[in-house]
Amino acid sequence: MAADDRLREYRGKRDFGRTMEPSGQRAPGDEAPRFVVQIHDARRTHFDFRLQVGDVLKSWSVPKGPSDDPHDKRLAVPTEDHPLEYEHFEGVIPKGEYGGGTVIVWDRGTYEPLSHDRRGRPVGFAESLEHGHATFRLYGEKLRGEYALTRFRDGRDGEEEAWLLVRKGTGRTDAHGTPDPHRARSVRTGRTLAQVAAEGGEE
Repeated sequence: MAADDRLREYRGKRDFGRTMEPSGQRAPGDEAPRFVVQIHDARRTHFDFRLQVGDVLKSWSVPKGPSDDPHDKRLAVPTEDHPLEYEHFEGVIPKGEYGGGTVIVWDRGTYEPLSHDRRGRPVGFAESLEHGHATFRLYGEKLRGEYALTRFRDGRDGEEEAWLLVRKGTGRTDAHGTPDPHRARSVRTGRTLAQVAAEGGEE
């Protein structure tokens, strides 16, 4: 499926004459796939976890944010695919627009797909997500190490599709979970949500 088809839902929810969000034009390069974690202070403050899969960012809303503590199992609810340019988006989505509120880039970097089948052969990342379980290693400025996304509710029978995002491992003495989103700073500009909101999203 082409990026234009994958981004139809994303574009249909937004008025690009009002929002600063990217409409999506960038094609994927040959470099390692990217990931980004954004804090989104909308109707409810949450974290958005996005992994580049081909020409889009597959996206999940993570209410409590990703954790580096293997004991934390974090709910992750799928949202629409986002364009690759969204990795850099930081600003204020106007009130009345879908997702209206302030966004900062909490973490970003590259990731390494690690999924294998039962015989130990590598499985394409898109395929592993389709099957409901994907493992990967993050190389971010804040998040580093092996993680897994596992679907535990498939969205049938009127239920909302839901996944768990978990840090793999046996435990770490320096694990600290996720910080207070209202005190957290952007890895892109060093600003807090309040500072971005006060400045109207301007850098």
